[in-house]
Amino acid sequence: MSKTIGVGDAAPDFERPDHAGRPVRLSSLRPRPAVLFFYPKNHTPACTAEACAFRDAYEVFAQAGAEVIGISTGSEAGHAGFARRHGLPYRLIADDGSIRRAFGVPRTLGLFPGRVTYVIDGAGIVRHVFNAQLNVGGHIASALEVVRSLAPGGNGQGRTEPARP
Repeated sequence: MSKTIGVGDAAPDFERPDHAGRPVRLSSLRPRPAVLFFYPKNHTPACTAEACAFRDAYEVFAQAGAEVIGISTGSEAGHAGFARRHGLPYRLIADDGSIRRAFGVPRTLGLFPGRVTYVIDGAGIVRHVFNAQLNVGGHIASALEVVRSLAPGGNGQGRTEPARP
């Protein structure tokens, strides 16, 4: 397993197609913040609850300037069906394992892909990491708080350039 990416680390760049076949490159989202949530599998109760919680908060994330992306194993077609069935407005990426390894996302019980959320600022630096294995919905509010702090007028936690006079 690769090094686990933590707060203050540069987020590993990746390029993979989303559920509609459109390429997603993490670095191309800059200067917007990104919220990446890794989840084990489509259509399981906990994963569906998490995906729907992000769906329900999506407009608030978007208004705060953040891009939300769900990442899991599976196929593009499987992700497209999951997004359609649950009305998910954000991109889902079918990970071949390379993104999970690059971020160092651990497995649960050594078998299943873990559930971890990263908030990445507009410069590509990780500002928040939440292991959501046991608290599926609880991390969305804290991720949103961090995203809001990265916006102009936030607490400056994610400011990447000096304030201008």
